[in-house]
Amino acid sequence: MNDPAGSNMKRVLIVEDNAFFLQFFRETLHSRFPSMEISQAANGEEAMQKIEILRPEVVFMDVRLPGESGLELTKKIKAQYPDIIVVIITNYDLPEYREAAYESRADHFISKDSFLKIINSIFQDRNIDQDDPNPDVHIHPTPPANRTDEKRN
Repeated sequence: MNDPAGSNMKRVLIVEDNAFFLQFFRETLHSRFPSMEISQAANGEEAMQKIEILRPEVVFMDVRLPGESGLELTKKIKAQYPDIIVVIITNYDLPEYREAAYESRADHFISKDSFLKIINSIFQDRNIDQDDPNPDVHIHPTPPANRTDEKRN
């Protein structure tokens, strides 16, 4: 019996338009977590189609995408699939980007240059193959108390 919905395999979607970073990220995830099913999308439309079909547990979302921004796409994903973990990945580790990610209801925000350090931390509680999680990693989660607020004053 092969039941993808009931299996222990973890599904991840990477939404990224930079082919070099996408390939590097995919290879890194696969080498660290060989049992993970990794899919990719280059824009919002493709991402929403894949989310509907694959139902990933985690979406790694670039901020700057062709057409719709990753932040707008994150809002849509969280409205339709609130249990999917959305991790914003960007080259721009700026306070205004963090605030925009928070307002989009993203679960985490990381800069691309530091993502290698925190991959283990994101999956630490997910029972995925892990070698050596780094306890000194700092993830920037959305504050839980405000996560359900629909409007901010």
